[in-house]
Amino acid sequence: MKIDSCFSFADRLDEIDDIKSRFKCFESQDFDGVVTAEIQNDPFLIMGMGADATDNVELRTGIAVAFARNPMTTAYSAHDINAFSKGRFTLGLGSQIQAHIKKRFGMPWHGPAKQMSEFIRALHAIWDCWYDDAPLNFRGEYYRHTLMTPDFTPKNIEYGRPKVVMAAVGPLMIKTAAREADGLIVHSFATQKYIEEHIVPSINTTLDEAGKSASDFEISFPPFVVTGETEAAFEAAKAQARYRIAFYGSTPAYKPVLACHDWQDLQPKLNHLSKNNAWDKMPELISDEVLETFAVVGEPLDVAEKIKTRYGNLVSRITLENSLPTEVVSKQMAIIKSA
Repeated sequence: MKIDSCFSFADRLDEIDDIKSRFKCFESQDFDGVVTAEIQNDPFLIMGMGADATDNVELRTGIAVAFARNPMTTAYSAHDINAFSKGRFTLGLGSQIQAHIKKRFGMPWHGPAKQMSEFIRALHAIWDCWYDDAPLNFRGEYYRHTLMTPDFTPKNIEYGRPKVVMAAVGPLMIKTAAREADGLIVHSFATQKYIEEHIVPSINTTLDEAGKSASDFEISFPPFVVTGETEAAFEAAKAQARYRIAFYGSTPAYKPVLACHDWQDLQPKLNHLSKNNAWDKMPELISDEVLETFAVVGEPLDVAEKIKTRYGNLVSRITLENSLPTEVVSKQMAIIKSA
């Protein structure tokens, strides 16, 4: 299993040198990859800094919002970072939800599964043109790309196209990822049971139908983790996890995960509180049972053992909490990677 670290501008680093230093630190800690999400800033900018600061660690968006862009702009951004990093970039895409796409980004929403499928196929059509000298003639229902001249075609193509992985929660999106992408990013709002009973079987069936090999398809997962070296740090992590679980649990699209545990009645209650701006009340609905089902809870080294036990046979990559001291993280990584 590969282990990634996570990083975002939300870490409150204001200087480019600080950001590059963080990347160098992750590489020196022997993380396999560094993942950044699109939250308060554009993820491609920070990945570019990472490409400049490192030599070996993989660079991954987890995720960039696909529908806030179009396939052509995304193809350029992903190509540039992959070329600058000498083939170390993986493009992780997600759909976001309808409200954000339409109201925050001001972009059209056509339904996530069909639109994402076409988005990824359009990406590859563009890259077929750049890397394989194929004519650009993509005519889809939502995207059309039919013009590419030599002046606008990248010349630094020796590292080829980046891998494309896709975030998914519901059954249609999981099948889309297996059919169109090189891997699946499992949402943090998932449980061992949901991955085991719903995600993995769906992936395997779809890969088989598409004639693709399961060995070439990666599954990555950033689990909720509750740990800390002090009681205060542990309690703070627990409070944060309760809030995140409640936040995601309020979203109708994530109801199937709750239903897997017969907790589907929790979703409308959380949704009602969110619509009434009662965000501080939502964590109160997350019981210890729900918390410990969604999150890996315990002392730092116990957490590593639990991650290995829960997910070692289910996923290819884990995103590991990196706020602990370096020596503790190293011990966690050794436990997770042990046979």
